[in-house]
Amino acid sequence: MTNTPAPHNGWPALPTDGWIDTLEAVHLWTQVVGKIRLGYAPWLNHSWSVPLYVSTKGLRTSLIPIGHEGVELEFDFTDHRLNIHTTTGHQRTIPLRSQSVADFHRAVLHAMESVAMPVTINPMPSEIPDAIPFGQDTVERNYEPDHAHSLWRALVQTDRALTRFRSWFKGKASPVHFFWGSFDLATTRFSGRTAPDHPGGIPNFPDDVAREAYSHEVTSVGFWPGNRDAPDPIFYAYAYPTPDGFSTAQVQPAEAFWLDDLGEFALPYATVATAEDPDGMLASFFDTTHAAAAELAQWDRATLECHHPEGPEWWQKRNEAAP
Repeated sequence: MTNTPAPHNGWPALPTDGWIDTLEAVHLWTQVVGKIRLGYAPWLNHSWSVPLYVSTKGLRTSLIPIGHEGVELEFDFTDHRLNIHTTTGHQRTIPLRSQSVADFHRAVLHAMESVAMPVTINPMPSEIPDAIPFGQDTVERNYEPDHAHSLWRALVQTDRALTRFRSWFKGKASPVHFFWGSFDLATTRFSGRTAPDHPGGIPNFPDDVAREAYSHEVTSVGFWPGNRDAPDPIFYAYAYPTPDGFSTAQVQPAEAFWLDDLGEFALPYATVATAEDPDGMLASFFDTTHAAAAELAQWDRATLECHHPEGPEWWQKRNEAAP
């Protein structure tokens, strides 16, 4: 069991110099579990039926219908196991440890069969270039429990910030959810107007799914923990389609910057975690990037947005009053 204490402000320092192996393992393992939800939960628009959710232990699926019953799977990044619970009262656990994707894949399918809920999933990882089918990925993946625990702690704080930001919008907005394909936690707002067809081209991701996901104008914000090519975790903000002038818009805080190759604004996780007021800084980033895109795209902001005591104005007044 991991007993790493949380920092005083809740935002953990992330071990970016050595956690990529663990991130890659968890990324692929969440895909194995996520594809069970993909295959058996009724489809919801914009793939909302497939993500995972931050939980009190790690990441969970929510209840997945299997026949007349159901199952929930949860990654526990405190006791480091995958917990499987069914509505028929069966429970199984699979240890999270250094192992191959093939071994984990085999263990999950065996566990589902042992609770009388056998499943079949697409064995090809999603949104990963040069992917290897789960059952053929036999190289042992290193798993450091403390690194997985740190990821979960960062997700807990981000989920809290995103949930607050989502509450400032009364138009259509996605849940705060963790997409196991792109491996990020996000929430998305919709203008209500249709958008041009998405160009597709995402590795191991059907173009028609991408087009349905971006069928309408959106702004989206979230957290991405990084990968081997870009190991620094970031918060991000983008719009689809990208309105003219968005890349040069004035957004806050000053540490935010534009990533031309991705077409989005980024804010380093470390900048937020070490700030005097992490929540205020992140609220400012989410709000100003959305506002810039919505203004440039001429969204009906008066109809779509709402204000209450913990809205953007509350955060601004709170920061101005701080000593």
